Amino acid sequence: MMGPGALAIILARAGSKGVPGKNTADIAGRPCIAWTFDAVRGARTVARTVVSTDDARVLAVAAMAGVAVIQRPGALASDTATVDDAVRHAVKEIEQKSPPAKPAPGTAPAPIVILYGNVPIRPPGLIDGAVQLLLRTGCDSVQSYSPVGKHHPWWTARLDPSGRVSPWEGETLNHGVYRRQDLPAAHIPDGGVLVVSRRALFGEIKGVEPGPHAFLGRDRRGVVSPGLVVDIDSLLDLAVADTVLRSRTDEDR
Repeated sequence: MMGPGALAIILARAGSKGVPGKNTADIAGRPCIAWTFDAVRGARTVARTVVSTDDARVLAVAAMAGVAVIQRPGALASDTATVDDAVRHAVKEIEQKSPPAKPAPGTAPAPIVILYGNVPIRPPGLIDGAVQLLLRTGCDSVQSYSPVGKHHPWWTARLDPSGRVSPWEGETLNHGVYRRQDLPAAHIPDGGVLVVSRRALFGEIKGVEPGPHAFLGRDRRGVVSPGLVVDIDSLLDLAVADTVLRSRTDEDR
């Protein structure tokens, strides 16, 4: 069994080539990361929240929101730095400043919820649903997924320099399927939430192949997001999030 109360780590580094300053970009009149603060405050399974950042603007927003901050070193804030390295650093810093209580017999350390500061839209209940699945099953990690829609892998093709079209895989273009409703279900990680056990994060699961996703452990599970998730990676994402959140604000008035 897991101990109660997950630890949420919000990642928000300063560097971004696609949308500079996206973590604090104005979305519906608020800094982007403020919407993630709202989401984690509404999660019943989260006991503590910390932001890992090297961005002075994120520091200021977090201070105003009353959210604790871990200063991320530059080596963990580059384009090549990994998510798991940044999260491990944050967990170690937290445990050094405030050592966790020894888990009760038969319980494991609380799960770690990884959230991105550039995701202003998550459906209610998504964080709790992921944490509860990990607690219920004892799996190593849970990630949120969204349906791929019309961008289905069966409809992926190759184009050679002359424009000739061939299937991405197999012998039949589009796998012979031309109606979207006839496609098998397929999902893609949407950035809404990622929950990991401490053992998985720190590489304590035996038999896990080395690699960029080793921190997800062996027993990897997923939850389907019950609504829209918007991960800001482009100016189009920014515009979509702003429009959606402004419309929701207007509806609440």
